[in-house]
Parts: sequence; structure tokens; C-alpha cells
Amino acid sequence: MSKNLPYIMPSPQPQVEEAFAAYQTTHQFYHEVRSRSEFHRYCEWYYTTAEQHRQELKRMRGELNIFQWFRRR
Repeated sequence: MSKNLPYIMPSPQPQVEEAFAAYQTTHQFYHEVRSRSEFHRYCEWYYTTAEQHRQELKRMRGELNIFQWFRRR
């Protein structure tokens, strides 16, 4: 690939490598930012859902258990 660079961008080799290095660093940075924000959003959703499930379980434990009437032993 590096031997084809003069045909892609006809400029001195060090400048091309610096430009590609800067692009790659920028691309990796934004990819990291995106993946961290997605993970943070997922964690918020997970904790919110878990809290809702805990509240539902607490309400269910307080309700009258009708099935227990049918399973008397």
C-alpha cells in the first residue's frame, strides 16, 4: 500500500504519513467516544429497568397469592 501512496496523493511522503496518522488518531478517538457513550446509555437503561423490576417484585410480594388457595396440601 505504501508504494502506491505517491499515486494517490502526490506530495512528499512524510506529509502523507502525518496526515494519515492524524486521520487515524481522530477516527479512533471518535470511535472510542461513541462506544463509551453507547455503553453509558446502556448502563443507564439497565439500572432503570432493574429498579423498575425491583419495584414490581416488591408490589407482587405484597399482593394476595390466589394460587396458594388451589394448592393447599
